[in-house]
Amino acid sequence: MAARKRASANTSSEPQPKENARPKSQEQASTDSPIAPPKLGVILKLTLFFSLPYFYLLFRHYEIEQEIRRSILINAGLSLAGFFITVKMIPVASRYVLRRNLFGYDINKKGTPQGTIKVPESLGIVVGIVFLVVAILFQYFNFTADSNWLVEYNAALASICFMLLLGFVDDVLDVPWRVKLLLPSFAALPLLMAYAGHTTIIIPKPLVPYVGLDILDLGWIYKLYMGLLAVFCTNSINIHAGLNGLEVGQTIVISSAILIHNIMQIGASSDSEHKQAHAFSIYLVQPLLATSLALFSYNWYPSSVFVGDTYTYFAGMTMAVIGILGHFSETLLIFFAPQVLNFLLSLPQLAGIVPCPRHRLPRFDPQTGLLTGTNDGTLVNFFLRQLGRLSEKSLCIYLLVFQAIACFFCFVLRYFLAGWYK
Repeated sequence: MAARKRASANTSSEPQPKENARPKSQEQASTDSPIAPPKLGVILKLTLFFSLPYFYLLFRHYEIEQEIRRSILINAGLSLAGFFITVKMIPVASRYVLRRNLFGYDINKKGTPQGTIKVPESLGIVVGIVFLVVAILFQYFNFTADSNWLVEYNAALASICFMLLLGFVDDVLDVPWRVKLLLPSFAALPLLMAYAGHTTIIIPKPLVPYVGLDILDLGWIYKLYMGLLAVFCTNSINIHAGLNGLEVGQTIVISSAILIHNIMQIGASSDSEHKQAHAFSIYLVQPLLATSLALFSYNWYPSSVFVGDTYTYFAGMTMAVIGILGHFSETLLIFFAPQVLNFLLSLPQLAGIVPCPRHRLPRFDPQTGLLTGTNDGTLVNFFLRQLGRLSEKSLCIYLLVFQAIACFFCFVLRYFLAGWYK
């Protein structure tokens, strides 16, 4: 989702008078207008902020096996190439979607000149395609034909590709919410069918005397949990939206936290399978982060492209796959704490218990350029009701800082609760 209003297509079959027809050159000029250049300065600052602790842990703090480090660096190099390709491809794709009238108007700028600009929609398709190409090419450098991880890796890519397609279909057809909640269930099927990992959970030490077990095998219930996790992650990114840069920004923050978590687990573990599971996660999250940064350079305020449900579904499913195959889905849920809160606030309206207000998005005042919160049960409106009127950019920064605090709290929580399990 994005803060936009889609243009209604002209479905009339009656021919238009010739005097109303525009010359082809004029029509092409109106749709081929270039979008604003990428905000690479913002991307450079974000990259330095998130990459410094990551590479410090990778090269200095932990003694990581040379083979794993080599694979991570190869993957990082391919991801960097994916970043530059995405930056170059987004303006090209923008022209094509505009020609097909796949655009929207920024509602949070309604009443200003920026609110009348046609903003290209569904540019998440570029990120998804580049991500898949990078992930597929990486197999050549890291997996052999008889690798135990290859089946799960390709199943993960199949689920992500399936969700990318369904997201693009949603952007084109505008699927109802009751259907949106079910789409990730179908996309997760390739992953659930190919999953060969454990289905056990470790019981916290204080609860062992009451349960009588150190490890509990959940069997099919664990796979049901994984399917529900995929549904939640996919829809939570989609629901927590409505501001320039919010959808991509939260993905960047969570992906960076996942990278740091994986490196910490690889460095602190002595179990080879455990290390490979977290390295597997890194192989997917690095290209996700790189391509998302490229999209963020166009989507940050003021946004010159909209990501669409294509990106939100793709990003949510990718992070769900990463958590499942990396065997840290419980930690992933803590990283998603703001999305959990947003989902709980929205649940009464999604379930039909509370009537949905007429204005779900904040109200924009074109005279002041500030947003005012409505009574809609979303985290965006909740922040506005608590903090007062804010500009769209300031509100998005507050929400992303809250996302970063939630991820930091996850690391602190794991540190204090480690004694419960070890």
